[in-house]
Amino acid sequence: MNYSNLFRIAIRALIRNKLRAFLTMLGIIIGVASVIAMLAIGEGSKVNITNEMSSMGTNMVMVMPNMQRRGGVSLGASSSMALKYSDVEAIRNEAASVAAVSPEVRANGQVIYSNENTQTTIYGVSEEYLTIRKLEIQSGRIFNTSELKSMAKVCILGQTVVENLFGEDADPVGLTIRVKNLPFLIIGVLKDKGESGMGQDQDDLILAPYTTVQRRLAAIDYINGIYASAISEDKSALAISEVEEILRRTHKLKETDENDFRVMSQSELIETVSSITDILTILLGAIAGISLLVGGIGIMNIMFVSVTERTREIGLRMSIGGRGNDILKQFLVESILLSILGGALGVVFGYLIAKGAGSLMDIPPVIKVQTVVLAFTVCFAIGVFFGWYPARKAANLNPIDALRYE
Repeated sequence: MNYSNLFRIAIRALIRNKLRAFLTMLGIIIGVASVIAMLAIGEGSKVNITNEMSSMGTNMVMVMPNMQRRGGVSLGASSSMALKYSDVEAIRNEAASVAAVSPEVRANGQVIYSNENTQTTIYGVSEEYLTIRKLEIQSGRIFNTSELKSMAKVCILGQTVVENLFGEDADPVGLTIRVKNLPFLIIGVLKDKGESGMGQDQDDLILAPYTTVQRRLAAIDYINGIYASAISEDKSALAISEVEEILRRTHKLKETDENDFRVMSQSELIETVSSITDILTILLGAIAGISLLVGGIGIMNIMFVSVTERTREIGLRMSIGGRGNDILKQFLVESILLSILGGALGVVFGYLIAKGAGSLMDIPPVIKVQTVVLAFTVCFAIGVFFGWYPARKAANLNPIDALRYE
């Protein structure tokens, strides 16, 4: 019997029991839809995060203090005082692959204007920080070298701080706010950047000269981090190497000493985030794949029922010359058809679920062709695996016993 006849017989059998066929496929539909939706949302999140991080500059290099330890106990990076402004100067003067470098000093506090107030983070930086972090001034200006040296109480506000203190579309340049009870003159407002791919509000910040934040707000003599940008993305690895070499020398570390700082590039962060989202996506996909296993068991169950119901038909075919191999193919094709049809409906429902969930989470889902191909391949494999045993049982029936079956 050729395969076109086998398909016709299988389709007729499915049409005769439409409701039962649909209920049998339901497990496969739910399984495939879950896998497609999970992978689409996972891939969409990954693309979203990497795009957001890339928008901050793939040639960015970050230096953070390493974990400080005392008596074998980690005190955390925040308690480390390994980085000084002299490190920034050394990198600026000696690292040939670094185009711009800025210190970063952070302080959290309440910001007040009139009877409005908000909690935010004040970043103490130099002028080059805006270039490195791809920040743009919407109105006003950046602080100058004179204001940096004199620890001037001037600042630039992010859009969230502007909205919280002055309302939407306000331009507060020239007004004075109080940060930790110190008056700060607003000299500029940053352009809106929105949320990062990791859900962080990139506009909830205030920029001020690092000298001002370091001495007047945080009262510290070290810096919390160093941000730099390599001349080009290709030079990022070289810039990291140069920065590490310079800091090991300025920190007087011996060859056997571990670094008391960490140097990372934006590309490394993107790769790390990508690998984490890949693992999460695979994990979620695997959990959803359990539904496929349940769906496969449902197909095996219904195929056993089908073999039992059609025992006399099988016996009749065998008595007029039908071969066991043809009987096996007939039931196997029916099982594969059930699984493939369930997979096709699952892909459609998975796409709709991913679109709906993506709209709610503001994450455009990404469905790869490979994912769809994988889904159909798995469905085919499920059809063969779970249909083989019932089909084999039908093929091995004794024609006499089958004809006598009531």
